[in-house]
Amino acid sequence: MNYHHAFHAGNFADVVKHAVLALLIERLKAKDTAFRVIDTHAGVGMYDLTADEATRTGEWQQGIGRLWNQPRPQALEALLAPYLAAVAAANGAPEAAPLTRYPGSPWIARHLFRRQDRLTAVELHPEDAAALEHQFAGDVQVRTIALDGWLALGAFVPPKERRGLVLVDPPFEDRGEFTTMLERFVEAHRKWPTGIYALWYPVKDLAAVDAFRVGLTKSGVPRLLRAELAIRSREAAGTFNGTGLVICNPPWQFAETLSALLSGLAPLLAQADGAASLIDEIAGEQGGGRNHS
Repeated sequence: MNYHHAFHAGNFADVVKHAVLALLIERLKAKDTAFRVIDTHAGVGMYDLTADEATRTGEWQQGIGRLWNQPRPQALEALLAPYLAAVAAANGAPEAAPLTRYPGSPWIARHLFRRQDRLTAVELHPEDAAALEHQFAGDVQVRTIALDGWLALGAFVPPKERRGLVLVDPPFEDRGEFTTMLERFVEAHRKWPTGIYALWYPVKDLAAVDAFRVGLTKSGVPRLLRAELAIRSREAAGTFNGTGLVICNPPWQFAETLSALLSGLAPLLAQADGAASLIDEIAGEQGGGRNHS
């Protein structure tokens, strides 16, 4: 496994993924009872945007760099507020300061927690797992585990809190990862059908993306919502054109929230003609699927 997120931290896909993650956590906080976030492919937790990996690719400049200390539509402010507050906290300064650090999903989740909430952060890569453990050393609300995220997906559900979110964010370096994600998600859902699941994928191989959607529809799992943002035409061959999330058990009216978020982000993150957002209900309360918008 040779994927290192340090090269890609803060890119457009991270912006979408982490803004949605923050909104889901805020919805979970609407109830007083504790919840747990399970992050199956957690990475190291914090990334240095001045390090060689980040400066070599410069991907963050076309992602969080497009939002940080830049004019934004007023309609987006409330939707981005939890996410951008976490990024500001990671840098120890308000937005007016230079952006030098980018928080990964486990750090963002932990930042948004109340005292009763908990995080299970899983990472397989030995060096990254050690960095993740160091990042949260001594934090009683966080458990870090060096383990294959696909094993963790089934092993740690349901959590004892019986409320929460599973974020599945694999690197998609291996052939067949869409199939693996579908199979492991369906198995986990059988064990914990009431949990919220957020499944991330790249919009690049459209045949694989479409097959994944068909597989989800045939799985019989109800309450599935797909959200995509493309930074250029979705049909551009062989290019990382967009980012997608499938959310199982989305909170009440979350489709409308996602539609407002992604339609607002699309022009800000666009890199070529054809940038657009898509919200699609794969399965309703009884399974099956239909177009949401």
